[in-house]
Amino acid sequence: RGKSPQLPDWLGVMGNDYIYPYDVPTYYQALRAAGYRVGCVGKTDLHKKDHWEGENGDRPLMHHLGFTDPSGNKLAYIGDGNNVATSLLFGATKLGMDFAIASPPGYELPDDVWSLGQQFGADSGSTMMATKDPVEAAADADVIYTDVWTSMGQEDETQERIKIFTPYQINSELVAHAHPDVIVMHCLPAHRGQEITDDVADGPSSVLWDQAENRMHAQKAILADLMA
Repeated sequence: RGKSPQLPDWLGVMGNDYIYPYDVPTYYQALRAAGYRVGCVGKTDLHKKDHWEGENGDRPLMHHLGFTDPSGNKLAYIGDGNNVATSLLFGATKLGMDFAIASPPGYELPDDVWSLGQQFGADSGSTMMATKDPVEAAADADVIYTDVWTSMGQEDETQERIKIFTPYQINSELVAHAHPDVIVMHCLPAHRGQEITDDVADGPSSVLWDQAENRMHAQKAILADLMA
């Protein structure tokens, strides 16, 4: 009765069970209290699928780049500084990849997220760049990543966001500024004609379908662990 138990107390009772906090402050509180077996469903901060995969490596990315050590390669994220961008920043800087992000004014990654990425990068040797120019971010990139312009809960902003983010579309002109062997990634579902064009999504640089398959295996691993 009365007030709900505090999160650390609840975690102590739950022991080895998974929990899935809905926002980043709760997620980090859970990590401090439990230390392990904490998943995050994400809302606007961490991406539920990509965050799980980040620590375990992205097999299609590694396969297509032809190496097992991603350090020194460049990942460029073009678009909203959302949960996907946050997870990519953390994953890249932990793995030693250089990270660049291009977002319109007012849609950048939060300062605290950027600061944590800098801490990871200091340990791994990653460099980081934030810009408003998608061409600058994409220049010589080994990976270009994008996401939808309007996330869940932002539907009322759709038309405004389309106007703001149109210059940040992943199209053949932008991809031409990247490394010749660049791969293009999107966590799907995509709004074709908005954040990515058909010719890029279906083109030779796209690994969207391999990426989708990899997520399936990662989620199967989560289910297997939950049911063990």
